[in-house]
Amino acid sequence: MENEQPPKEYHLFNFEEVPYQTLFTKKFQNRKPYVPPDPRKIIAFIPGQILEIVVKEKKHVKKGEPLLILQAMKMDNVLIAPIDGLIKKIYVKQGDQVVKSQLLVELK
Repeated sequence: MENEQPPKEYHLFNFEEVPYQTLFTKKFQNRKPYVPPDPRKIIAFIPGQILEIVVKEKKHVKKGEPLLILQAMKMDNVLIAPIDGLIKKIYVKQGDQVVKSQLLVELK
């Protein structure tokens, strides 16, 4: 009786309109929920160094206008505005080392 394990909990999972009963792994159960990207928040897509900040806070920018230059793996990447807006806050300065997914600029 000491080796009794709790009963397995099966979950109903639909794939292409076909129901399946399956077990969920702990990793699957503890996963973070998907959050769609916010176009007003410009994040670093790769670790690197900020070479230049082209815009200033409270400046209006148009879609496609350059915001800053991020150097990663000896390549200069120009991050552009995905939408028209106002620069709400710049979270980095020239020369900063940034990590992947770090918030760089926020638009309003």
